[in-house]
Amino acid sequence: MDDRHIGIFDSGIGGTSIWGEIQELLPYEKCIYLADSINAPYGDKPEEKILALSIKNTEFLLGQGCKLIVVACNTATTNAIDYLRKNYNVPLIGIEPAIKPAAINSKSKIVGVLATKGTLSSSLFHSTSKNHAAGITILEQRGTGLVEMIENGNLGSEEMYHLLKSYIIPMLEKGMDYLVLGCTHYPYLIPLLKRILPENVTIIDSGQAVARQTKSVLEHNDLLTSSTVIGTHQFFTNGDEKVLASILSSAKAKHSVFFKDF
Repeated sequence: MDDRHIGIFDSGIGGTSIWGEIQELLPYEKCIYLADSINAPYGDKPEEKILALSIKNTEFLLGQGCKLIVVACNTATTNAIDYLRKNYNVPLIGIEPAIKPAAINSKSKIVGVLATKGTLSSSLFHSTSKNHAAGITILEQRGTGLVEMIENGNLGSEEMYHLLKSYIIPMLEKGMDYLVLGCTHYPYLIPLLKRILPENVTIIDSGQAVARQTKSVLEHNDLLTSSTVIGTHQFFTNGDEKVLASILSSAKAKHSVFFKDF
């Protein structure tokens, strides 16, 4: 048993969608979340920069005494997690687009993936597609500008709606019946996506699967907390505290938000 915090980092506030699933499944665990908003999005940065930022984030969380780290960013996972696992003696859990369940269940055999450039161009993404989507047409769509708008607090704006629609409609016209969200910011777009998508299109993200994997790794390594008190959570951001606080405003878990210049 281990009462230390779970560490979570993302290129901003998007990974709070992962945090939400983790704290719902593991309510007695405590988390420390790092939002590297000043550097968001990671998806348009070179691999060397993504790796450097991921190392910095990992070392910050380790400095806080975290027992496990969730890389709650698709781009950081695909570009940095192999290095992190080789160089840090702590369990690391990554994120990747949930292509496999979409490919298995698609009736039209056409699956859309909305993700950042960094994720779509990575070798991990292409190997995942190759291994799990034989006979499936994968429609890759870069979500250019979406992360920036979410980070700026424009989540429900008409500008966001029309930009999102411009990305989704072409995939619908090609017959997709599953849409995979390949960025942890994107689950916050689901209300807008439901305005655009017909009922026969299913949206998939990785949040619940990551939470289950987190629980499994904690159990396997005897790292589950012994506490029977609901966990409290700390959030650190180098961006706008108000935007992060707004995203967390509906969270039932006890939490505090802090500004820190990483």
